[in-house]
Amino acid sequence: MSSISDRRYTRRDTVLFILCLGLSIVTLFSPVSWSYSIADTLRRTVLSPLVWLQTRAEEGRTSRVRFRILTAQRDSAAYLAQFLPSLRAENERLRQLLKLSHRLTASYVPAEVLHQPHATDGRTLLLSAGSRQGVAPFNPVVAPEGLVGVILSVSPRSSIAMSWAHPEFRVSAFTVGGNALGVVAPSAEDRSEDGALELRGVPYRDSIPLGTLVLSSGLGGVFPKGIPVGTVTGTLREEAGWERVYRLRPAANPGSAAHVLILVGTRTPDLASAFPTDSQLEAMRVDSITRVQRADSLAQAARAARAARRESLQKSSPMLGGTPTAGVITGADSTP
Repeated sequence: MSSISDRRYTRRDTVLFILCLGLSIVTLFSPVSWSYSIADTLRRTVLSPLVWLQTRAEEGRTSRVRFRILTAQRDSAAYLAQFLPSLRAENERLRQLLKLSHRLTASYVPAEVLHQPHATDGRTLLLSAGSRQGVAPFNPVVAPEGLVGVILSVSPRSSIAMSWAHPEFRVSAFTVGGNALGVVAPSAEDRSEDGALELRGVPYRDSIPLGTLVLSSGLGGVFPKGIPVGTVTGTLREEAGWERVYRLRPAANPGSAAHVLILVGTRTPDLASAFPTDSQLEAMRVDSITRVQRADSLAQAARAARAARRESLQKSSPMLGGTPTAGVITGADSTP
């Protein structure tokens, strides 16, 4: 019985082999259109589950790739958005510093405030300009808002500046109206933002109103005249009826300064005109914003005009899928 069943299976395999061989020969020598139709029929019937699985696998792979790309783009956008406010603030400060450099009539050296790699006095700044750029000790350091400090020591490629927060910092100053003269020094009593400096040596008979701007007087030959130092915010103390000490809000903040200007040269003129008041700064800022908005509106109008022209060309050009105009059709019909 086993030999008969084996012979039957062998005969069946032979028949299947001959049948497949015949189909292969027929397919091989048949016209191309027959081959395509047979392949399409097999694809729609017998191989349809496999084709469906292949399609779903390809869609899944593509979806995963797109998901990874979108995730990377989202992470990049979120990462850049974290630094957007700081970049805007830095750009605004650089614009103000550039405007200050144009207004200055004295020689200057631009410098960047560097990170100090070792523990030092927190009231000093490490600057990227040194003696090779012409920087020397006792050169004033200014920012767009006003006085930052003075150069303390110099190396060939860098320098250390003493800010106004240093206990040894002193600058001779006077009020804008010229009715009071004194010496500005760091305040040892009030270290808040509105009282980090104090104006000493003001005679008791001289009263300074709140909000008065205090400028450097130029006495002593270190600081030029006219650099903003601070604004009076109140009276700190009175000395036995013969002297008043006023509290000042500093004009410039050394902690937020990333770029400064170092004033070099032996003779420097009055710099009061180089540092405009708050109202003038606000007016210049509004004017700058207005110019930017005007430029944006002009650019938007130009983009709208280009888009309208592109749309009109697409509608009038047959090669772009549009419908030709009547004039074009008439001209084409009249051609012999």
